[in-house]
Amino acid sequence: MTDARWRTATRSSNNGGNCVEVADNLPGRVLVRDSKDRDGGTLTFAPPAWASFVDAVRATAR
Repeated sequence: MTDARWRTATRSSNNGGNCVEVADNLPGRVLVRDSKDRDGGTLTFAPPAWASFVDAVRATAR
C-alpha cells in the first residue's frame, strides 16, 4: 500500500478526530482506514461499491 495517497474529508476537522482516511488513487480499489489508528487495518472496496456508499451517506446527511 505504499502507493496509496491518503486524504481526509475537508469537513472532518471539526469532529474531534473521529474520521476516516481514503485512498482512491489505486486502480480497481478504494482503501479506507481510521485516521486515529492508521496501522489498525484497512478496508478495501471496489470503486462502484464505494461510490454507492458515499451516495447513501450524502442522501442521509441532507
